[in-house]
Amino acid sequence: MTRLNLSFACEDYDRIRALRDGRVVPEGIDLNVIPLPVEETFYRQARYQEFDVSEMSLSTYLLTLDQPSPPFVALPVFPSRSFRHQSIYINTEAGISGPEDLRGRRVGLPEYQLTACVWQRGIMAEHHAVPVDSVRYFTGGLVQPGRIEKIDLDLPPEISVTPIGPDQTLSAMLAAGELDAVYCPGRPAGFGTDPRLGRLFPDFQQAERDYHRRTGIFPIMHTVVVRRSLYERHPWIARSLTKAFTQALEPAYADLAQRNALKVMLPWLEEHLAETLAALGPGYWDYGLEENRHVLETFSRYSAEQGLTARPRKAEEIVLGQADDGFLL
Repeated sequence: MTRLNLSFACEDYDRIRALRDGRVVPEGIDLNVIPLPVEETFYRQARYQEFDVSEMSLSTYLLTLDQPSPPFVALPVFPSRSFRHQSIYINTEAGISGPEDLRGRRVGLPEYQLTACVWQRGIMAEHHAVPVDSVRYFTGGLVQPGRIEKIDLDLPPEISVTPIGPDQTLSAMLAAGELDAVYCPGRPAGFGTDPRLGRLFPDFQQAERDYHRRTGIFPIMHTVVVRRSLYERHPWIARSLTKAFTQALEPAYADLAQRNALKVMLPWLEEHLAETLAALGPGYWDYGLEENRHVLETFSRYSAEQGLTARPRKAEEIVLGQADDGFLL
């Protein structure tokens, strides 16, 4: 049988490495794995649909579902996750002692629609009494000037979003007191050396453990999408790819647990892994629709509440469904 040749663009994560080196081969598919930085992958796929399969921002993907002819379908595969309390930064001279002090403040964002920022605004609103419309947002580059929104926003009038100047950065504005806080996926320039820059949650690990214990959520950042036209011609590839991505998780889990020779350059990896398993449980990165239903539907609700998407969606509307054996119908 002729195998289908497909391109797949994704960051070089440990959880996809077995697909790249051939230890896991999708049934009926020759997968050309193209390791690219996420920003490049997202731009090229969202703008030009250059790849058959790719990693994609969960927020961007949800926005495509509001289009008259959505260009992608998503698999229940999530190569990027991250807790987000750790990346909310404040000006330490702004008189902010807790999340509630953010109401009425000026908050910088790389982009309003960024997945990390959707999670952060949602967490602040739902768990810390900081309504989305109680904050004034300013968007632009975190450490380099010139960043703009990738999409045109059509937000409710009560949500204030203002681009910063073309030569300004969120990092410099935060340090100068022109912003009170920054929500972002990375960290501001100068953090760790400039005493004016601090975290909203100094003990962010405890805050994130508490959040997971209360909600069961390990936030999803990215999913894997297939060009819809390709999926409609070959619907079987969804099951084949999901099965392969799931199999590729196993060597990644195993590498973390190996002790005779560390495969990751962390000297206390065993202790860190034990802490992670104690907090999140085994299979904490597992794929699948049911395993991630609450996470997907919470994010979709946040996106709609924040004026980005037209409505909240059920998990089955976000990613492809599954059969009883755990793989796609």
